[in-house]
Amino acid sequence: MPEPMPRPSSVSQFFGGSPLGVLVRLILLSVVVGVIMSALGLDPFNIVRSIERLLRAVWEMGFDAVAWLWGYFLLGAVLVIPIWLVIRLAKSVGGRG
Repeated sequence: MPEPMPRPSSVSQFFGGSPLGVLVRLILLSVVVGVIMSALGLDPFNIVRSIERLLRAVWEMGFDAVAWLWGYFLLGAVLVIPIWLVIRLAKSVGGRG
């Protein structure tokens, strides 16, 4: 008879996995989000003014901003959506979904 799987510790349950692994993923995600925010002209030290400046720039660009954003969305979605779908299908076939 196979042994039951050990129950994850409360720390691992809280973090949703190994604390070190979660920390590394959070650091990497923070860097990626920081790069994106920087590209959008957001300043972490004055976030409210930066968001206002971003919204004003988008408003001034008008529909060109929508077309610009749509192009990047499509470019990213070509990669993100199939990967997400494969992961979801793999989880459902594996019985963990």
